[in-house]
Amino acid sequence: MKRISFTLAELLVVIVLIAFLTAILVPLLQNSRQQAKAIRCGSNIKQLVLGLAAYETENETFPPSFDDTLLESPPGGYAGDPSYDRTGWWWFNYTTGYSNQDTGRNSVIWCPSRQTEDSRLQENVLCGNYGVNQSVCKRSSGKTSHSEFIGRPLGSADISQPGETLSVVDSGYTIITWWHATDVPPTPPGKTVEDAAYVPGLWINKQRHIWAGQEYDAINGRHPNKTVNVGFVDGHAGRKKADDLFVEKAGDNYKSLSPLWKPK
Repeated sequence: MKRISFTLAELLVVIVLIAFLTAILVPLLQNSRQQAKAIRCGSNIKQLVLGLAAYETENETFPPSFDDTLLESPPGGYAGDPSYDRTGWWWFNYTTGYSNQDTGRNSVIWCPSRQTEDSRLQENVLCGNYGVNQSVCKRSSGKTSHSEFIGRPLGSADISQPGETLSVVDSGYTIITWWHATDVPPTPPGKTVEDAAYVPGLWINKQRHIWAGQEYDAINGRHPNKTVNVGFVDGHAGRKKADDLFVEKAGDNYKSLSPLWKPK
């Protein structure tokens, strides 16, 4: 009986073909996984903005981004690390029923595409997930150089363009402001993660102080083509180029195009 065998040249051709196909398929599979995570992230954003809208409907204002005036702690205890985070109620404590004891990554408050490298920040729900716009969900109190972000949170009656006004976005910290999306004036080194909030993939992040362990997330972004998932005040969500959120200095003012950081 004649034995079937392959020549060395034939084996080499097969090996080359396998290597060639692998080189093509692996990036495609990686991109598919990234796209799947981006879709999950967009779904999370959608649920978060709907939760904020439901709260506003019931209370006639959106929840505060942060509130340290309440005597009791939120369900499950305070979120974050008290060594570098404020202690109090965060906006998601009012809308999602999130428990600080829930460390599962399937919660809508956790971004599946987060790129946080520091082990401390990986376990901190306040870092590298989603940020709420403090121009809408103002803080109840606290020390800040920008008093515009402290006071009564806005309601839908205060916002003339809810379909264009930013509510929640992929973020380096759980609260974010338009100051974190502008390069004028230069951002000084911050003492807390809150000071170093950012929009992942925004071009100015290369020039800003970023908290150690978040550099890759800030500079390279989370989703394909440096896009971010964005939720709006009216409850709808979409995806934008990170650079679309840049706030430009125009004379003595600052302006953004779409989405709007500051409600009109």
